[in-house]
Amino acid sequence: MTGPEARGSAMFLRVDGTPLHVRTEGGGPVCLLTGGLGSSWFDWDLVVPFLTPYRTVVRFDRPGYGLSASEPASRPAPTAAGEAARIRGVLDALGLREPCTVAGHSLAGFHVEAFARLHPGRTAGLVLLDGSVEPDPRPLPAPGLRDLAARAVAGAATAVAAPYLLGPTVRGLVARATTVRHEDLAPAPLVRHCYRTGRALRALLRENACYLDMAAELDELRGIAPLPPGLPVTVLAADDGCRGSRTRARLAEQRGLAALLGGDFRSTAPAGHLLMFDRPDAVASAILDTR
Repeated sequence: MTGPEARGSAMFLRVDGTPLHVRTEGGGPVCLLTGGLGSSWFDWDLVVPFLTPYRTVVRFDRPGYGLSASEPASRPAPTAAGEAARIRGVLDALGLREPCTVAGHSLAGFHVEAFARLHPGRTAGLVLLDGSVEPDPRPLPAPGLRDLAARAVAGAATAVAAPYLLGPTVRGLVARATTVRHEDLAPAPLVRHCYRTGRALRALLRENACYLDMAAELDELRGIAPLPPGLPVTVLAADDGCRGSRTRARLAEQRGLAALLGGDFRSTAPAGHLLMFDRPDAVASAILDTR
């Protein structure tokens, strides 16, 4: 799917038993985009036009987000290895088996790094976009109980229509707080459609509940599953232009992540954590320059 036939399509693919919303656009070498906690496919809308003249762009919604279905209640909490397998499953379902560049924002930085480590033959480049950093992480006890609690809280909130009443508003507040534009550039009808659902809240709470577990899992993977030799790695950090201690610490974390992975460090300013809105051109450049 690297020629004219790949110019653009949206579909639902069953990956490991769960229907996922998947979009492919453009043509050329493949790159896959996956967003952070609570993100949907349209958060990449400003980036994609910079990429499609040169790349086949794949983006998908993880279970519960965007238009994707929730996972069955019997499924365990998300893991880095599980999300890496999901990325491979999406690519396999599309028939895209050549090595591709994987780009992950925030929490999804864990997912794409795990993919590169566990599936090195399928990875052409790794791009971490203001990726999550946890020095010396330790998993929390009782992961199963925490996942059950996250499901229960989401279920109780849905029963009183909290996602329907507050979901889009909360999404907008978070977007405004994490961009220097202080606005949510996502289409309002799509935000209402996707964030009024209990499945989106459940997905967010479940991922948040296992965040430290995933960080610890990736830390362990770094010791036993090295990145492929010579793999191009880019870490792109958001710089909001402030010179306060919080911004300096955040940039230092990102610089340290690049050093840990033997990759190139870049920063882009002015940009908040949701740098796909503030600097889509810089995001696209980081991806295009990696391969």
